[in-house]
Amino acid sequence: MSEIKNERPAIVRGVLEVKNKVYLTPHYIRITFTGDDVPLFAETTPGVNNKIFIPPAGLNEIHFPDFDYSTGEWTHPPEHLKPIIRTYTHRAYDHKKNEMTIDFVAHGESGPASAWAIHAQPGNRLGVAMKAKESVIYPKADWYLLIADATGIPVIAAILETLPSAATGVAYIEIPEKEDIQDLKTEADIQINWICNAHPGENSLLADAVRTVKIPEKANTTRFGYAAAEFSTVKDVRQFLRKEQQWDQSELYAYSYWKFGASEDGSVTARREEHFEAK
Repeated sequence: MSEIKNERPAIVRGVLEVKNKVYLTPHYIRITFTGDDVPLFAETTPGVNNKIFIPPAGLNEIHFPDFDYSTGEWTHPPEHLKPIIRTYTHRAYDHKKNEMTIDFVAHGESGPASAWAIHAQPGNRLGVAMKAKESVIYPKADWYLLIADATGIPVIAAILETLPSAATGVAYIEIPEKEDIQDLKTEADIQINWICNAHPGENSLLADAVRTVKIPEKANTTRFGYAAAEFSTVKDVRQFLRKEQQWDQSELYAYSYWKFGASEDGSVTARREEHFEAK
């Protein structure tokens, strides 16, 4: 097992092995991992982002880059060993079964993570790294507005599962087709609305749906919004809630997992800048 230690929360990284794989829906793959490194992630919180390290084609070994805290620089392995790094969200952790679960959107062979998940077999290895600490995904509130496309379902599902029964609100989740509807569990009084869109990113319907919501007045009800979707959608939702509806910064967390027409590597700078400027 391996661990990178830092004075702030430690960054743990480990190599996990595929235990089993199931298609939850036509476009959603759930992969359960096991292995000696799973206990490293015992303190992490389901729904929190992590980094996955996908080995090059034909290789079933993970060669992590090394970070030199004294220089602030990364040292990467040779190109033929260098993994592809993507941002994902772990869906569940079960210490009794020594398992971690990650859900993948299956959108064909063009994306490296999607392609890896489609072809994954028991014994295949994946690298994972994340902060070794428990995280609070959302604050306590009376009313919640949850917004996600397929990439944001894991975190929205994690929120729904942990909301108290007294909480109320509405969720809008965009999926490619009706068959991709999932059975999400919650004890809260949340109205879950599924929006089918065969061309996500091109003409996202989420921002329009949010504008139809009857939002409770702040003076009477505490509220919180969580948006996890494509770049333009998140930007539109943030514009509506923060600028037009005058929501405070503390009332909304909005994160874009991808940008239409760009790879994660190509869109990361734009997504970070937009997220920073919106604060």
